Amino acid sequence: MVGRVAFAVPGDLATPTGGYRYDGHVIQELGRLGWQVLDVGDGFPFPSAAQRANALAMLSAVPGGCPIVLDGLAFGALPEAGALQSRTPLIALVHQPLALEAGLDTTQADVFRESERAALATAARVVVTSESTARIVIADYDVPPQRVSVVRPGNDPVPPALGSNDGVVRLLSIGSVVPGKGYDVLIAAVAALVDLPWRLTIAGDRTRNPAVAAQLDADIAAHGLGDTVAVLGAVPPERIIELYLASDVFVLASRFEGYGMALAEAIAHGLPVVSTIAGAIPDTSLLAPTCWCRRMTSPHWRRRCDV
Repeated sequence: MVGRVAFAVPGDLATPTGGYRYDGHVIQELGRLGWQVLDVGDGFPFPSAAQRANALAMLSAVPGGCPIVLDGLAFGALPEAGALQSRTPLIALVHQPLALEAGLDTTQADVFRESERAALATAARVVVTSESTARIVIADYDVPPQRVSVVRPGNDPVPPALGSNDGVVRLLSIGSVVPGKGYDVLIAAVAALVDLPWRLTIAGDRTRNPAVAAQLDADIAAHGLGDTVAVLGAVPPERIIELYLASDVFVLASRFEGYGMALAEAIAHGLPVVSTIAGAIPDTSLLAPTCWCRRMTSPHWRRRCDV
C-alpha cells in the first residue's frame, strides 16, 4: 500500500555518509506511519540519461496528492521533477547544496547552482539540517524564508569517551576521503606537531574518490607520518564507537559541512574538538567543551592550544 508520504533517495541507504544516515533514520522511524521509500537509482548528482529517465518515471508513478520528499543529492540535479508540483507537494531535503561540494570546477558548480535553484523553486517546503544551510538556500537560492524548515539531526545516548592514559594524545577524524573533508589540510597541520606525542586515526570510505585517497597516502608518506597516522577506510558502526571511546580529541578539517554528524557524535561522547569553522560547523559545535585542552595534560599541548 502506498504510504502517506513517498521518500525518494538516490542509491543505497547504507552508504556511510551523514546524509544517508540522516535519511535512513528518518525513514526507519517513520516507516510505521506508512511511508513509501523510492530508490531513484545511482549516479546522482551526475546521472546518465537513462538514470535520469528512470528516476523521473518512478517519481511520476507516485499517486497524485501523495507528498514526495526528495533528497537534494537527486533533486538538485533533477529539476525536471519540479513539473510534478502541479499534482503533488514536493519537499526538498537539502543536506548540502550541490554547488558547494569541494573539488568542482567553476563551470560545474555554476551548473549545479542553477539546476538546484530551479528545483527548489518548485518545492512546497525546503528542509535543511542546519541554520547555516538555511541561510544559504535563502540568500543564494532565492527560497522564501517561510518555506524553509531546519530539522537538525539528533543523537542517540552514547557513553563518554575515556581517552588514553599512556601519555600519547589520540586524535580521531571521521569522514569519507573526499576533497571536502580537507584531509590534506589535516595532514599538513599535524605534520607541524612532530615534537609532540600523538597518534591520528582517520576512518572513512576510501572508495568514493580514489585520487583523493591516493593523495592522502602520498601526503602521509611525504611528511614521514606512516608510524603516527592510521587510515582505516570505512569501518562498521560498532568500530566507530570504539574509536570515539578510545580517543582524546576529535579533529575535523572540512572545507564545508551542511551539519557535521561525526562532529556532533564526538561532542556527544564528550570529546574536545579542534576543527575548521566552515559551513554549519560553528552551529553544530555550540555544545562543544569550552576548554579543548582538558584532556591534554602536557604543557606543550596546552601552549599549542593557546596559540
